[in-house]
Amino acid sequence: MNTKLRLVITGIALLFLSGCAATVPILEPRKSRLPSGEYYEVKRGDTLWSVSKMYDVDIKKLVEANRLPDATNINVGQKLFIPTVTQVEGYSKPARITDSAAKFSWPVSGKVISHFGGKKGTVTNKGIDIEARQGSKVVAADSGIISFVDEGMKGLGKTIIIDHENGFSTVYAHNSEILVRAGQRIDRNQQIAKVGKTGRALKPYLHFQIRKGHEPQNPFYYLP
Repeated sequence: MNTKLRLVITGIALLFLSGCAATVPILEPRKSRLPSGEYYEVKRGDTLWSVSKMYDVDIKKLVEANRLPDATNINVGQKLFIPTVTQVEGYSKPARITDSAAKFSWPVSGKVISHFGGKKGTVTNKGIDIEARQGSKVVAADSGIISFVDEGMKGLGKTIIIDHENGFSTVYAHNSEILVRAGQRIDRNQQIAKVGKTGRALKPYLHFQIRKGHEPQNPFYYLP
């Protein structure tokens, strides 16, 4: 191939490539969309759960957004980032639970002294502990059938489990007295026991669990 022909072919090739390049759209870099929100300064008496209720934000999202190593431990004066939009892939504001199968009432009136996921030594709390006076009324958090009664369950003392026949069950432990029997059908808010300090409890309180299948759930997601 002579030099003149080679130059012609090279020129044609360059024109072809330039033409193709001109038709290729320029893609702008994808912009990162981060969640917007605001900061809240923790006040005395606040818990992560109460803050999540205040802003209607899932407690798990607060933990993730603030990289909290311990969801049960926040300090007065600490600033928490409250995400309020759902622009990040995989981030979504949780819908309120509307399924009647997942609504429960408080089993006893009192102060929560230990939260779900909290630890006592090597033991992780699979429910919540509600401090109340010795002998206070313990009621069923929802209607169902008494599926388990034990007068001396290891660590939990006098224990009751109610099957709510919808995939959920509830556990009531450390009672001083059990007022129901296995197989008995009970109504929501019906008294089933009295608060005590049996098992490993050192003072009167109710240990309360909500289980979906066999998996413990955070009761604060289901209580009013």
